[in-house]
Amino acid sequence: MKKFTMALLMVALMALLVACGAKDDAADDKTAGSTAESEVEGTEAAEPEMLTIKHDLGEAQIAKNPEKVVVFDFGMLDTLDELGVEVAGVPQANIPSYLSKYEDEKYTNVGGLKEPDFETIHAMQPDVIFISARQSAMYEELNDIAPTIFVGVDTTKYMESFKGNMEMIAELFGKEGKMAEELADIDSQIATISEKSVNNDGKTLIVLGNEGKVSAYGPSSRFGIIHDVFGFKAADENLEVSTHGQSISFEYILETNPDILFVIDRDAAVGGDASAKDSIENELVIKTNAYKDGKIIYLDPNYWYLSGGGLQSVKEMIKEIEEVL
Repeated sequence: MKKFTMALLMVALMALLVACGAKDDAADDKTAGSTAESEVEGTEAAEPEMLTIKHDLGEAQIAKNPEKVVVFDFGMLDTLDELGVEVAGVPQANIPSYLSKYEDEKYTNVGGLKEPDFETIHAMQPDVIFISARQSAMYEELNDIAPTIFVGVDTTKYMESFKGNMEMIAELFGKEGKMAEELADIDSQIATISEKSVNNDGKTLIVLGNEGKVSAYGPSSRFGIIHDVFGFKAADENLEVSTHGQSISFEYILETNPDILFVIDRDAAVGGDASAKDSIENELVIKTNAYKDGKIIYLDPNYWYLSGGGLQSVKEMIKEIEEVL
């Protein structure tokens, strides 16, 4: 009888254990199912945020934080470099000296500023391409490869255009905080320059030297920031506004007789043999007030000619102008 009772107890205990095991298995299945669902939901939540970016040549749909970046505009390259954003491809000819690290073979050479290597760019499968005026005629072809954004600065509203580019790039790469600080600092420096330049009645002329020839730039022009933003009075308000400036003679410089003559040496920027200083400081120009007062100022062409409109270049341009004052 005792044996029979013990047997019944053993059977009951085994039944209880089986029931508990089944319950645990069901709980595990439920947990596994919940985990799987969470993973799926997490995957869906990780979908990249898309931005719609409008620019002068069109509109681009781009995921935030693009990884494979091609840059044709040296001002934008300068900005991405300052923000610590990696780029994949650049045109490696005539890169500004302060950005010379991008000449390294770790970066893909995507052709010339006016002759992109479309085959190479296509093979790269970039996430975004940044261009400016020199590539604008090829926008459609580049945009067929990857979303392409025009980032050339509108010189008729320089700071508004510049800030628009900076805020766009900050949002695209999640650098809003740093960019806000940078732009506030730039505004402060410009305000300081404006306070000083308002008391400067000297006439100012801006010229570009190119293989012995000279072009002049006035307000709203490529280098018009000197007049429009920094507040220097123009020696000639009627200069033609164009990308290449208005061709002038050395007699014109003497007749205009500027008190300050700003010179950008294109030959120095592109590795030419000529020197703007040798051609400009001739028997006519040395008769001007600018020469007599030691106010012929040679601006760094890396910032002014090659990469204007960049976060680093604009800050350096401000420094150069502040030194003049």
